[in-house]
Amino acid sequence: MTEPQGVDMPNDLTTAERTMWTSFEYGMTCDLRDGNPELNDPFSELEWGPGRSVRADVIALLLLSGPPPRPGRVCALKLLGAYVTGKLTLAGGTISPYVELTGCRFERELTLPESRFSTLRLVGCAIPRLEAARLHTEGDLHLPRCRIEHGIRLTDAHIGTDLLINQIRVRPDRRGRAITADGLSVAQDLQAELIETYGEVSLRGAKVGVSLSLRGSRLRAVEGRRALNAPQLTVERSLYLTRAWVDSAGDQGATPPFGLSFDAPGHGAGARERRFECHGGVRLDDGRFGDAVDLHHARFVLSGARREELSLRRIVTPELRFTAERPEQGRVVLNGARVVTLIDLSTSWPGPGGLAMGGFVYENLVPYSRFPLSRRLEWVAAATPEYQPEPYERLATVLRGSGEDADAREVLLAKQRRRRETLPLAAKLWGYVQDWTVAYGYRPGRAALWMAVLWAAGAVAFSRYAPGALKPGEQPEWNPSLYALDLLLPVINLGQDGHWRLEGHWQWLAAALVLLGWILATTVAAGASRTLRRS
Repeated sequence: MTEPQGVDMPNDLTTAERTMWTSFEYGMTCDLRDGNPELNDPFSELEWGPGRSVRADVIALLLLSGPPPRPGRVCALKLLGAYVTGKLTLAGGTISPYVELTGCRFERELTLPESRFSTLRLVGCAIPRLEAARLHTEGDLHLPRCRIEHGIRLTDAHIGTDLLINQIRVRPDRRGRAITADGLSVAQDLQAELIETYGEVSLRGAKVGVSLSLRGSRLRAVEGRRALNAPQLTVERSLYLTRAWVDSAGDQGATPPFGLSFDAPGHGAGARERRFECHGGVRLDDGRFGDAVDLHHARFVLSGARREELSLRRIVTPELRFTAERPEQGRVVLNGARVVTLIDLSTSWPGPGGLAMGGFVYENLVPYSRFPLSRRLEWVAAATPEYQPEPYERLATVLRGSGEDADAREVLLAKQRRRRETLPLAAKLWGYVQDWTVAYGYRPGRAALWMAVLWAAGAVAFSRYAPGALKPGEQPEWNPSLYALDLLLPVINLGQDGHWRLEGHWQWLAAALVLLGWILATTVAAGASRTLRRS
């Protein structure tokens, strides 16, 4: 290429490049589309003629050392339907003009590491690869509806306002990653709605200033990788892994895409639901979310053979909306997570062996639909293949805090029954006795019933017997009812026990009442002490 004189237009530019150069000076759109609409799809197999080709070197010259604007104008590169030949390299450069390329096709990868833009918009473009580590934009970075064959790299990039990659389709690089954005910083929203990825989406240590939305997206892992790998992710507002409603009648040329809704359909006859789907492991460990993590209607397809997980270890969020479709395989892990409000569905949680929540702390339970206590106990049991008291105690604390004392007692009773199965035989038998008599003290009414039955039985039995006095003349008047009650109540003396001589089987009856009285008293005392400790 002939070196330009100052900022004059080079002499060897093609007609398309001259049109682009002049449009740049005026800040106008350079439209290189063909008159045949079938030839304007950048993703088709049809070849584009040389009349639409612009060299990457000419674009770099415009953006890095371009001419000044015409009077009363602002320079801007706005290309529509262009075929960019060669490798566009702007590494380390500072690009002041506004850049927007729509429906363009790139011959080779786009290289932007450590470059600085005001705003960069690539809309519906076909790009072999986007290399943009440590990219810095003062405004937005938009990549909606692009198709990228060998991955995107945005490691340690800083986006001054919004990052928009709605409806993008990305295939993996040679390391199996579709989007590598570790350490990414987005000042406002990161919108990745209705995207399709065929490799790992890596957001390790990324920071999003407002919300991160993956509504309606489909993430697919490759062998040896997760579908979404985002430990230590920080989102100031909410993370949405939810469904979206797509209006097929919407204007698909708008950005962000018109026709997306997240409410119930009915605004358009062509509306259809598209849920968030993730085929492969998800890692959100140690994430911080200012408002919520929303998994409403999400679908996670995990492999049990590869031990894939939906891992939420140690996340911190005011609200977790776990109303996803139940994973058939794999595990959901909530170990160490801290949540203020847990909104969930009984049908969303996996069964035994598929759930782990050791150290999971939540303060409020808000079932999305009917969630009976029996199913809630199954939820805890599924998370504890081996007995652990902490999940039961946490659930009981939350239920008691919401005023459901009866349910809290049922949970603690279930805990004692699970614990009993781990005890040696003698302790297990004693546990059965406590369970049958007073339900480990969590049903005190049962103790009163047993006491009344034994008292009545003892009173009837002793009414048929007139024992002799141990010390004639010092005994009180014989009262069968008081005598039976005196035997049943340990410690308390009603003035009957110790004055009468029992013989034969009556001695065994008295001993049985004393023993049963002590059993009832100790189990009630144990329950009372647990109540006092909880208080």
